[in-house]
Amino acid sequence: MTPQLATPGNDEAARIRVLNDNFRSTGAGGKVFMTRGIAALPYEDQFEILRQVRAFDVFTEANDPHHEHDFGAFMHSGHKVFWKIDYYDPSMTFGSEDPADTQKTSRVLTIMLAEEY
Repeated sequence: MTPQLATPGNDEAARIRVLNDNFRSTGAGGKVFMTRGIAALPYEDQFEILRQVRAFDVFTEANDPHHEHDFGAFMHSGHKVFWKIDYYDPSMTFGSEDPADTQKTSRVLTIMLAEEY
């Protein structure tokens, strides 16, 4: 099944949210990393965790105060899992000056066990 991609709105947070949702659900437009804790889990668990990250849609004021869909947390097989999207400049040296601009931003999704944070 192909994910249905969102389209940007007018405000900056809406543009960032759409870019983050599209990146997180497809992996296109950035880099995805798993920490050692995730990599140490059985392959089937890693696959399921990645599936849950891609499908994540439980955004609330508490976990998404800036409405950018750049963080999530869930339980998997007794493990608390966090994922986080960070924004870098295209060289991946500094933070992005404008996360709403794909020409100025490289996205990085990190998936980790909560105790690794």
